[in-house]
Amino acid sequence: MLSLIFIGIRLEQQFGFSTLSVPFCSGSVLSSLFIQRSISVAASGALFGLLGLMLSELLTNWTIYTNKATALITLTVIIVINLAVGILPHIDNFAHIGGFLTDFLLGFVLLLRPQFGWVGRKHLPAGARVTSKHKAYQYLFLVIAMVLLITGFTVGLVMLFRGENGHDHCSWCHYLSCVPTSKWHYGN
Repeated sequence: MLSLIFIGIRLEQQFGFSTLSVPFCSGSVLSSLFIQRSISVAASGALFGLLGLMLSELLTNWTIYTNKATALITLTVIIVINLAVGILPHIDNFAHIGGFLTDFLLGFVLLLRPQFGWVGRKHLPAGARVTSKHKAYQYLFLVIAMVLLITGFTVGLVMLFRGENGHDHCSWCHYLSCVPTSKWHYGN
């Protein structure tokens, strides 16, 4: 919960409450597709959503960061460690993965920042050259993310409303949420 508060406060200060309130239920669809006989309630899907937002914000606004490699490595290590903990039994790693992937894509849509050197037209003298507000790669990320989000949610919701089980379409996906060992087995 402390991570949720600290990460959430940082992102809310930068992008505002209304932008940050959109992605908070994104892990539920994937969790519902793969874990149908249990109820999963936790804030960890939202936390992974915030981690996904942070990663996409870092990639989208890459040019404005000074310690790019450090930020990317630190964030990647945090994500990998937390996903690895999710393979323990009774932890809904599907909510983690769903929250992360959905909000990672949503970050490319919601968290665009103007690049350095961009100045609004109203502040420029007549005849001055106007640079683009965003870089071409930001627009490319935005389009790809929108296509993947719309496709993913459409397919996920259609499968969910048909009552399909995600494991019928992915025989190895149960390993994403619980790796069986001599101490525990999937479903226990």
